[in-house]
Amino acid sequence: MGISWQELIVVLLIVLVLFGPKRLPEIGSSLGRGIRGFKDSLSGRDQLESSVSAAARHEAAQTGSAPVAQPVPVEVVDPAER
Repeated sequence: MGISWQELIVVLLIVLVLFGPKRLPEIGSSLGRGIRGFKDSLSGRDQLESSVSAAARHEAAQTGSAPVAQPVPVEVVDPAER
């Protein structure tokens, strides 16, 4: 059960009446930028992880050793003290 072409035309006419013909291209371009940004953020996470691992491999190749994991400081909070 999807949207029919008649329903789509009614929705587009309502949007045209609400926003006017001058604002529709602006709305379309901002919607496109938002979708493109969302896709880039999804693929950007994979690119970030691959670039970090590539940098670690490059560093290991230059130093001749495997990269050493650095300890991360952690603050322990007791929930009873709150």
